[in-house]
Amino acid sequence: MAEIHKTTMTPTKLELLADWLPGRPWYRGGEGAVPALEKAGGFRLDDPEGEVGIEFAVVADTSGEEVHAYLVPMTYRAAPLEGAEGALIGTSEHGVLGTRWIYDGAHDPVLAAELAALLAGRAVPQAQSVSDTPDPTVEASFDGTGAFDTSAAPVVEDGAYGTDLRLGADAPLLLRLARVLDPKATGSRGHVIADWRLPDGEERRGAYVLVFDAA
Repeated sequence: MAEIHKTTMTPTKLELLADWLPGRPWYRGGEGAVPALEKAGGFRLDDPEGEVGIEFAVVADTSGEEVHAYLVPMTYRAAPLEGAEGALIGTSEHGVLGTRWIYDGAHDPVLAAELAALLAGRAVPQAQSVSDTPDPTVEASFDGTGAFDTSAAPVVEDGAYGTDLRLGADAPLLLRLARVLDPKATGSRGHVIADWRLPDGEERRGAYVLVFDAA
C-alpha cells in the first residue's frame, strides 16, 4: 500500500499544473488564460512494485466565467521515465522523498496497467490523501468482453474532450480519460466513476474513465 507523506512539495502540484494545463488541447481557458486551480477530488492506485505513485487528481479552474473540473492522472517517479520526455509535467522537491519526476499518467505504462487491473476487478482504489485506506466511493465497471494488452506502453491520443489510450497497437478496447469532467458522460463497455467537488461546495459524480470498442 502507498504511504501518503504529510510534507511539502516545491513547487506544488497545483503550481506545476497551472503552467502545464494551458498547453493541453482539452483545456477550456482559451489563449493566454492563466489557470486559477483548486484541488477538487480524486483517488489513487497502488503500484504493486511500490516504485511509482499513481494519482487520479481532479482540479477545478476558477479563472473564467465558467468553472471547469479537469481530470489529471499523474505518476510520481524517483527518476525520469525513458522515452516520456513530452509527458513530463515537471519536477518537484518532496520533503521526504527528494526529487520527484511528475508525469501525465496517460503516458505511463504503470498507470495504464493498474487502470486496466482496476477495471478488471484486480486493483482496489485508494483514498487520495490517506495511507492504506481503500476508497469505496470509486466504482469500476467493465463488461468483461475482450482484454487489455498492457505488455507495452499505451498508444496515447489527446483530443478536445479527452485522452484516448490504446493498450497495445492492436488492442480491441479503448480507454478514454474524461479530461473535462461531465456527470452525463457514459461509456459503452465500462467506466470508472468517482466524485469531485466544485469550489462552491457542489458535489458531483461521474465518469473519470470510459471504455469503448476501439475503431
